[in-house]
Amino acid sequence: MALHKAPTVGKSAKAAADIKYHIDYDWWNQTGRDLRVYLQSHLCPEHQRVFSDHTGLEIVDWIDPRTAEVRQVNGLEHALHTHCSLQPDYITQHTPVVDAIFRVFLANGNDPLTAEELATCIGRREEIIQRTLSGGRTYKGIRPAQE
Repeated sequence: MALHKAPTVGKSAKAAADIKYHIDYDWWNQTGRDLRVYLQSHLCPEHQRVFSDHTGLEIVDWIDPRTAEVRQVNGLEHALHTHCSLQPDYITQHTPVVDAIFRVFLANGNDPLTAEELATCIGRREEIIQRTLSGGRTYKGIRPAQE
């Protein structure tokens, strides 16, 4: 009878913990999915009404409050950055994990984050986030960021 050793935490576990994720917008184009429709679902009720007529694709300058970098975003993204993501119910314990992670990236300008950092942002266990994002499936374009 062979004895089974408990797995050890090695380089692969450490490497997995260091992976930073982001929204890969190219994934949306490559898969033929409509990012705009999904973005609208993350707007607050007020902005869902404002953008219900399918406008909001105009490009505007948005200044990242952390880095002072000026980025060009469409009106939907601007509303998410400057208003919707600041609402107290933007991310709750009832927000599905993938949606909550996606909302973090929308709010932070898509700056890459580790599973541990995401766990802190959404109030969920790191293991759940790691298991969700490191599986073989890509959820809503959330993938490892290229360094």
